[in-house]
Amino acid sequence: MRRLVAGALLALAGCGVDDGGQSIETDGEVSGTLTVFAAASLTDVFTDLGDQLTAEHPQLDVQFNFAGSSALATQVAQGAPADVLASADEEQLDAVADLVAGDPAVFAENTLVIAVPAGNPADVRGLADLADPGRSIALCAAEVPCGVAAARVFDAAGLTPAPDTLEQDVRAALTKVQLGEVDAALVYATDVAAAGSAVEGIDVPEAAGVVNRYPLMVLERAPNPLAAKAFVDLVRSDAGRQALTDAGFRLP
Repeated sequence: MRRLVAGALLALAGCGVDDGGQSIETDGEVSGTLTVFAAASLTDVFTDLGDQLTAEHPQLDVQFNFAGSSALATQVAQGAPADVLASADEEQLDAVADLVAGDPAVFAENTLVIAVPAGNPADVRGLADLADPGRSIALCAAEVPCGVAAARVFDAAGLTPAPDTLEQDVRAALTKVQLGEVDAALVYATDVAAAGSAVEGIDVPEAAGVVNRYPLMVLERAPNPLAAKAFVDLVRSDAGRQALTDAGFRLP
């Protein structure tokens, strides 16, 4: 069940939509289409926040593109129309540095844990089991933030992972666990929380020093900059911060 978050938005001058679909000033209302590109690990909390924003502004249509952060940064750099970008790490900013309006702000943090199917049928106990070729393991691909973080965690532990599959975003790795297709995956703590009783989480002590910091930014070429500001303001508001905390994110 989706969690609806409550809270007031900062007062904003409203907008309408011109022939090109962009915002214009009218009647104190945020409207049109808002397109948010966001890391897959933000799927649940951002969807809920989008519902809250459209409840506040019924003439606004919020569209999300959830995927691996590296893929999103590439799409934006190649000209994909988007208003807001939220990445799962700061390294992806290099690809879009010239396309950001203002300074990106880190709004959340995340760490990795091991996810196993309910009941832990393969008796996975810790990170060393993810280096065991006898178990089936899902990890994120090396180019996405959860894959970068995983490599650092394994390095810290002095282990060489033995993945059976490398996924393009963390939710794809989590899905492998939920379907029982793998014995374990290294995913974010928030993904285990979102999965509920379908999976169990196992803490990884070596992950404590590997923290993913999530930047949020309005894009310079945003088709709907006013709506983009409204969404960013909501994420940074007390209500948005509470929603992130409830979803298992750490606040910077």
